[in-house]
Amino acid sequence: MIFLVDASVYVFRAYHSDLPEMRDRDGNPAHAVFGFARFLGDLIERTRPAYMAVAFDQRRADSYRNRIYPPYKANREPAPPDLALQFEHCRALCRHLGVVDLVAPEYEADDVIGTLATLMRAAGVRSAIVTRDKDLAQLVRNGDLLWDFGARGQLGYHDVARLFGVFPERFADYLALTGDPVDNVPGVPGVGHRTAASLMKAFASLEELYANLPDVAKLSLRGAGRLGARLTEHREAVFLSRRLTRIACDLALGVDAEGLRRRAPDLDGLGAFYDRLGFGPFLRQQGARIAAAG
Repeated sequence: MIFLVDASVYVFRAYHSDLPEMRDRDGNPAHAVFGFARFLGDLIERTRPAYMAVAFDQRRADSYRNRIYPPYKANREPAPPDLALQFEHCRALCRHLGVVDLVAPEYEADDVIGTLATLMRAAGVRSAIVTRDKDLAQLVRNGDLLWDFGARGQLGYHDVARLFGVFPERFADYLALTGDPVDNVPGVPGVGHRTAASLMKAFASLEELYANLPDVAKLSLRGAGRLGARLTEHREAVFLSRRLTRIACDLALGVDAEGLRRRAPDLDGLGAFYDRLGFGPFLRQQGARIAAAG
């Protein structure tokens, strides 16, 4: 199994945690790096993965999705200025721990993870997608896991269907119907998660839904009689939204399955790295345990 980590989720979680203030030798904040290091070390110790990769976001203003829809994520506040350097330190940490770190500037970490999951599936390796972002549920197939390490339990293929009411293969279509105000994804006004899940149970895809709109009125949904007209009115927005919600799984990342094997930590480099950031013995001891365990 390969463990594919959505880094931003856990860096931000550490940044907003109640960790005490920490500063590196130059006086820059470092507590998010410490929290991420503790998370990643705990994950490695618990799972001892043969394969592992950590995906980071480094999205540009002319990214793939912004070219499709310029308002995409335009309503989001920029990351705090003191986080940029901490993200770079988190990438360096991965390398010291022997873990591949990847970015795709025109895309998002989701797309990196989707591409790696597809690559490893072709090699016969299942994926554990470590995230708290529900959008990544669309990548789960039989034998895979969706896991918010340290918080929510592990979700398999059928667990996703039970929790969200829709199977992973239809998840991007489901999200296209509901939209997402956080990311400025339009969707259909008035169509919530329950209605979208019911539609995706009744129809295999958006194409099948729109080819059979008269049948929507027969569903046991509140307002089903008017729903077809609303879907017709917002058809263009729905298919645009799916282009935004569907994770790209075909990026040219320049890595193969063998290149995703976890290596032994570089303990000398890790120790010097922790010295620069002003970290104490806890993480060094964990790094030594990881190296000894293999």
